[in-house]
Amino acid sequence: MGNRFYNAFDSETQGGGRKPDYRSAFQIDRDRIIHAHAFRKLQSKTQVFLSGEYDFYRTRLTHSMEVAQIGRSICHFLRTQGGLLSDDFYIDSDLVEGVCLAHDLGHPPFGHSGERTLQELMVKWGGFEGNAQTLHLLTETIYESEAGVRGMQATRALLDGVLKYKKLFSEYPTAPQNHFLYDPQATVRAFVFGDAAIPADLHVGEKLNAFKSVECQIMDWADDAAYSLNDIVDGVKAGFLTFERIEAWAAGEAMDAERQHLLDQLFTAMRGDRLENVFSMKIGGFITACRLRERDNFMAGKTNRYRFELVVAPEAEREAAFFKKLANDIIFESPQLQQMEHKARRVLFQLWESSWRNYVEKESRVINILPPRVGRLIDAEKTPAGKARQICDWLAGLTDGMIVRTYRRLFDPEFGSIRDLS
Repeated sequence: MGNRFYNAFDSETQGGGRKPDYRSAFQIDRDRIIHAHAFRKLQSKTQVFLSGEYDFYRTRLTHSMEVAQIGRSICHFLRTQGGLLSDDFYIDSDLVEGVCLAHDLGHPPFGHSGERTLQELMVKWGGFEGNAQTLHLLTETIYESEAGVRGMQATRALLDGVLKYKKLFSEYPTAPQNHFLYDPQATVRAFVFGDAAIPADLHVGEKLNAFKSVECQIMDWADDAAYSLNDIVDGVKAGFLTFERIEAWAAGEAMDAERQHLLDQLFTAMRGDRLENVFSMKIGGFITACRLRERDNFMAGKTNRYRFELVVAPEAEREAAFFKKLANDIIFESPQLQQMEHKARRVLFQLWESSWRNYVEKESRVINILPPRVGRLIDAEKTPAGKARQICDWLAGLTDGMIVRTYRRLFDPEFGSIRDLS
């Protein structure tokens, strides 16, 4: 039985030429993401705590897997509810899984600290944004060595699914800190919309960034569900979230009856050593808090992906926001995490400076410090902005371990040998 929810517009691939096989177009998308080098690197990129510090902390890879599971479950739950969906008209769980697995591909080493630092370094060269970098990988660098083809030739629906933000860097009145696409990605945005003109009212404020396909909305909520709860679990296991710290934090918050109930639930789970079990059940509640409704917009006539939107129960959204704020205020603002941000800034700034001095300021180039292929890519660029983007791509693509080893080889006289080349 076919699925009438999608049409040829949704499954058209960027660049064309991808050979069909026994899988659906969306299964091919998902499989190519799983087998990509950039996906494997996520196992050594920080989610919250430094990758490799302890085996039980989540990494970008395990987080992406959890988001994918939640995303698939939302699809299955919505399908069982009937109403707008049916056995031959439903949101494709393979597509949503691919979107969820891809959503963090572009995030750099050192987690959000690394992202903020690269944005600081790239702000005059078009900026750095983790989600824009994900799109950059999917459309430009993944599988680029295959017969001169750039990117993975993903379907329109997959590319649209990872587009959490659609506003270009230059479309902001001043340089934004996050939530933007790179200016050259205007062509990808045009492909996603089938070259349809974007209504003027969507360019006001953040409206264009809020305009998402239903699969992107599912990924976004699955991401929120995963990290709002799982960061709490990891924070307790790591010793960052203690009764004393949480109570001190709560004393400074406006605690209504709903928030107090959530806090009591957390304390009860911590005392009974049942935190993982209780919070896993909460994820189930976040899944069943989802509903679909119809909407009208300039894309609704082209694709059902914009004819429908995800609606999440307000109480579930408030619960996710509560736990995200708790984790951010206690974990991310802690001296330990701030120390990691300081380290990220130092490592990234010094590697950037050395790369710029030796590959852009030609007159002072004295050593080849980058992999030969990266050096060739930088040399091939005609503008400083292009060269900066290549250096940024290299830095963003390193894992936590790779960037620390690279830094130590360059700046620690007691580290490294001729055999230590990775």
